[in-house]
Amino acid sequence: MKIAVAMSGGIDSSVAAALLKQEGHDVIGVTMELTDNVNNQSAIESARQAAAKLEIPHHVIDLRDIFERVIIADFCREYSLGNTPNPCVLCNRYIKFGVLREKARELGADAFATGHYVRNEQDKNSGRHVLKKGKDRQKDQSYFLHRLKQEQLSDTLFPIGNLTKEAVKRTATELNLPSVTRSESQEICFIPGDDYISFLKDHEATLPPAGPIIDTEGNVLGQHEGIAFYTVGQRKGLGITSDKPLYVIDIEPARNAIIVGTKAQTYSDVLIADSLNWIGGTMPEKPMKVKASIRYRHPEAEAEVSPRNEKSVYVKFTEPQMAVTPGQSVVFYEGDVVVGGGTIIRKGRHSDIIITEKSG
Repeated sequence: MKIAVAMSGGIDSSVAAALLKQEGHDVIGVTMELTDNVNNQSAIESARQAAAKLEIPHHVIDLRDIFERVIIADFCREYSLGNTPNPCVLCNRYIKFGVLREKARELGADAFATGHYVRNEQDKNSGRHVLKKGKDRQKDQSYFLHRLKQEQLSDTLFPIGNLTKEAVKRTATELNLPSVTRSESQEICFIPGDDYISFLKDHEATLPPAGPIIDTEGNVLGQHEGIAFYTVGQRKGLGITSDKPLYVIDIEPARNAIIVGTKAQTYSDVLIADSLNWIGGTMPEKPMKVKASIRYRHPEAEAEVSPRNEKSVYVKFTEPQMAVTPGQSVVFYEGDVVVGGGTIIRKGRHSDIIITEKSG
């Protein structure tokens, strides 16, 4: 079988390619060119070297235009609206497992593979694909893949999903892969130095202006530099003085205001999510118990998901969660299985959201 491996330049995707070649598959490497910045160009060169070491063909796919139009544009737009987006979730859905996967098909690939720490299994009864957490819970990346569709999972392999990071490192060392020495980055790939504020200033011409920082009683405590530069839960960099620690508890675009309060006021026990994807197929018709994660690496919490309408759900937590952030993804789990997830559009207290909506 001819398999195209999305090679990012790191050891995970390099080892994924190596394992598939060891199994006897006809392996090719495909690497996305997303930007002209030094990070992406360095990753491309590292992937090229790994492919040469493995003696497999390597193709660089120029996706700069669509990446700019879809991912970067959305990133800037969401911040300008006072949200905190997760571009990796969107990129996986539409770019890596979308456009890149289709380009791999054009190169003659029968299947697509990546170096994600997740597992893809097929249910024997229904025939549907089930996305599960990776064996290495510290490296599990299922949060980022909750928007994948059955059609995408049907021909996708995750060769390192049953391995630990240490096992992957050992394999990379044994094979003397050049990517072994490449440091891992937790930064957003298209933002040099993780300086998203400078990035937004350079890329978005219509950022909101400065405005008031207000407490929960309506008192103006200072001025913010623009709502795009703040996020729910933020404490540092507010530029205000107080006799108690203050956090961003809300961002109100309509008033161009940042609302601050105590740490206790950053907690919410309910949220509304839209842009939903259900890996099993359809939205549950009745309330269902899940474990929900409101951001990557945030501990999962017991919650109940219930339909709000055809396009959104309520998520009610057993225990309030800190800094539930509009724009971020909420992902639902049943044990190891990813049920689905969506984008947080509103958060608050049960009495303020669910009761008010249903009584109104």
